[in-house]
Amino acid sequence: MRLRILGISLLLVVFASCKSDFERVRLSGDTQLIYDKGIALFEKGEYQKAQTLFELIINSFRGQKEAEDLYFKYAYTHYHLKNYILASYYFKNFSTTYSLSTLKEEADFMAAFSNYRMSPQFRLEQSFTQKAIDGLQDFVNTYPRSERVAECNQLIDGLRAKLEKKAFAEAKLYYDLRQYQAALHTFENLLKDFPETKDAEFIRYLMVDAAFAWAENSVVDKKAERYEKTLEFARLFRAKYPSSTYSEELSRTESETRKALNTI
Repeated sequence: MRLRILGISLLLVVFASCKSDFERVRLSGDTQLIYDKGIALFEKGEYQKAQTLFELIINSFRGQKEAEDLYFKYAYTHYHLKNYILASYYFKNFSTTYSLSTLKEEADFMAAFSNYRMSPQFRLEQSFTQKAIDGLQDFVNTYPRSERVAECNQLIDGLRAKLEKKAFAEAKLYYDLRQYQAALHTFENLLKDFPETKDAEFIRYLMVDAAFAWAENSVVDKKAERYEKTLEFARLFRAKYPSSTYSEELSRTESETRKALNTI
């Protein structure tokens, strides 16, 4: 028991000495000492402590040869601490400030990649997803020979798939809620924004069904126009998918639409 207490006491002493060493450096006012300690902590992966020390001296090194590397590492401390908004800001600022730096390409990539890390799951607001797409595309355009281009294109594809999934979920929600006009508008925008979507056939089938339901629930003066729109969507569907598995359902909708038009 006594040995156990002694061991715990020794650990506490070691911990206290480490902490006091950091505090001693932090409070020293010695710019070079703080710089050396900050770099050492950064290399050890102690990013919070490194960041604290960097913030004390970063302005003091402005115009000196250490400034570029110090600012770059400072941006990375935010990234490693998952402060992605600030990381993106500081990487962009680095790229602007040190436009001739050999680290500029990496900084431009990390500015976009930090926004990528902020991209939420598809049901949430997607402004960071769009920022990431724009940033990654700018990187590809600026550095077409970069080794990171393939990675950027892969990331962009994943982000666009997320936006497509969100757009489909929104349109389907309108459809399920029987807000057929809004559903049609959203489906049309989805096909315009994502013309290569693998769900195009299903989306166009839903558009026919939504157009018919919209016509059915319209005031008398609008019915004929909207039934005609239903048949227009149906003709476009058949032209694109002549052997579709939805053909039988489509035939029923077309038949009911023509009957309704004859009645009118």
